[in-house]
Parts: sequence; C-alpha cells; structure tokens
Amino acid sequence: SIVSGYLGMKVAVFSNVRTTVAAQKPGWTACFNVAFRAGAVMGFALCGLGILMLYLTALAFRVHYPAADDWIYLTESLTGYGLGGSSIAMFGRVG
Repeated sequence: SIVSGYLGMKVAVFSNVRTTVAAQKPGWTACFNVAFRAGAVMGFALCGLGILMLYLTALAFRVHYPAADDWIYLTESLTGYGLGGSSIAMFGRVG
C-alpha cells in the first residue's frame, strides 16, 4: 500500500506537469495521449504490485500447507485474507 501510494503520487505529479505542458500546444490530442498513457502506467503498475503481493502471500501461507492435498486450504486462506483486507479498506473509508 505504501509503495502503491508513493508510486501513484510520483506518476501523478509527473504526468500532470507533462499534460499541462502538452496542453499548451494547439489541439487536445497531445495532452489526452499523455494523460491516458500516464493512467495506463499507473494501472499496470498497481496490477503488477497486486499480483506480486498475492504471490508472496501464497509463498508465506504455503509454509502452513506444504502438501498438494492442502492447496484448497491455501486458496481459502488467500481468499479470506483478501476479503478481510477489502472489508477493512471499505469500512475504513466509510467511517
């Protein structure tokens, strides 16, 4: 979460400046392309970080479920972990 927030703010500041500079030119195509590409970079980066964290969490939980027969419990643990994190994030935002 900290890495995502830091990366998001860094990309947002740089892309806003680049979009503003591109908006000084006539037409809207250049500034739209800069803003769209910056959003795509942020989206891919967040998805990549999410998949990386899922993989690392699976490796951490795999210590408790080493046998192939126990992998259903591994996926249930990962699902519960993700659901708990989503619930905390949602209710933390609601207040």
